[in-house]
Amino acid sequence: MQVSAHPAVVRLHAGLPAVGEIVYALGSLWISTTMLRNWPDPNGYWRDTDARAYALLAAIYLPLVLRRRFPVAVLISTALCTGCYFTLGYYHAVAVCGLALALYTVASLRERRVSARCAVGALLVLLWGTRLAEPGIGPLSVGFVTVTTIVCWVTGDGARRLRELTRQLRREQEEKARRAVMEERIQIARELHDVIAHHVSVISVQTGLAGYVFASDPPTARRALDTIGDSAHEALAEMRRMLLVLREDGLAPAEQEPPRVSGLGRLDELAKRVAEAGVPVDVRITGTAYALPPGIDLCAYRVVQEALTNVIKHAPAAHTTVHVHYAQDEVSVRVRDDGSCRTDARTDARPGVRVSAAAPRSAGQGLIGMRERATIYHGTVTAGPAPEGGFEVRLRVPVPRAATGATT
Repeated sequence: MQVSAHPAVVRLHAGLPAVGEIVYALGSLWISTTMLRNWPDPNGYWRDTDARAYALLAAIYLPLVLRRRFPVAVLISTALCTGCYFTLGYYHAVAVCGLALALYTVASLRERRVSARCAVGALLVLLWGTRLAEPGIGPLSVGFVTVTTIVCWVTGDGARRLRELTRQLRREQEEKARRAVMEERIQIARELHDVIAHHVSVISVQTGLAGYVFASDPPTARRALDTIGDSAHEALAEMRRMLLVLREDGLAPAEQEPPRVSGLGRLDELAKRVAEAGVPVDVRITGTAYALPPGIDLCAYRVVQEALTNVIKHAPAAHTTVHVHYAQDEVSVRVRDDGSCRTDARTDARPGVRVSAAAPRSAGQGLIGMRERATIYHGTVTAGPAPEGGFEVRLRVPVPRAATGATT
């Protein structure tokens, strides 16, 4: 347990401000009464010191203990006692500090409209006290109390504004942190959906096939089990990659080789795995292929993966074509199946509905994930029945020109 978290330390820390206020009030009262008692007055400018003078000084300084809890009330009380002190003609300089501190407190804790009025009232009281100044320094005394009032008010108002800006900055930082956490959660959920849904779909299909032909066709069952093992291994690799990204230090252990990052360069592996699940896939690449930014590359791969996962789940006997086209300033992906053995639950969205950030309604989690990924990179996704029959998913993502320089 840290020392700073100990209950006794916490209570002590919480009580320090109150102790400070008490020490300041008592110290100021002691200094003022000492000055009042020892200040020379050979010419009789001020009224002789008596018990009333000490009582008024106590009434000026002791309430300052409560100045942070009741700033306006303490200022009014201090101003009234100071005015009485000046009116009775006692030595005036010893009462100025209490009223100045009360004004600073109001300016630092209350809105400007209230503190400005309090500053005017405090200045009038202090100007009333300048009549007690020694002959010849009256104008100097007026200037001094005016500057003192302005400085106290400006300093307190600046402290208030700084405190408000600090609170606002803290709120903005907390909101920014909250949004970052939400975005990270969404990203993790999207990755988990893409990885698990695809590999579990392949495993599910292959498990059913292995169980069906286990006795009658052992070689086919063996191939299905191999596919299950490969899909499980791939899923574990993807999960390991996610966990490495989520590590606080962001570093993989030195003895482990970083897992391969998914991208369009691994479409052949994906097509082979889906074909082993019973869905034949043709991959066509047109245009001059070039290195895509990692985020766009992963986005395109995940869209293809999710579209093929939907084919496995809803049209397991359909022939599917994946067409990737590299244009100069964009990459487009089209995944279309011919619709063979399509089930009624195939569509995640209404036919012909454009899936984008502005879509009026969302449907399946898969298409939601596609849309979110594409929107991040200013791309679009459409999903619906293909004109030639079957179902198709289209992705278009602009590629920054600076990223199209390297060819593969």
